Amino acid sequence: MLVIGFAPGFPYIGPLQPVLTVPRLPTPRAAVPAGSVALAAGLTGIYPTRLPGGWQVVGRTPLRLFEPHAPRPALLAPGDRVRFEPLPEGVVP
Repeated sequence: MLVIGFAPGFPYIGPLQPVLTVPRLPTPRAAVPAGSVALAAGLTGIYPTRLPGGWQVVGRTPLRLFEPHAPRPALLAPGDRVRFEPLPEGVVP
């Protein structure tokens, strides 16, 4: 399941397998970089822009999730399926 919320283009993806369920951080960060892939409370989220947040960051994507002036501003839409794969060696998001 994919739901877009919290901030424009911010996907909530889940539910996750119980082994991936982790709590939010006790104190949120002031800023999490755009493209950060994070876990919290049984969901995965991908920060579309630099935002405050208390999710546990586990990786990054080079994909741009939100372009406010594009015909379709959010890369993802409710109902989309998302598959995470490692980037090739040497590729830095």
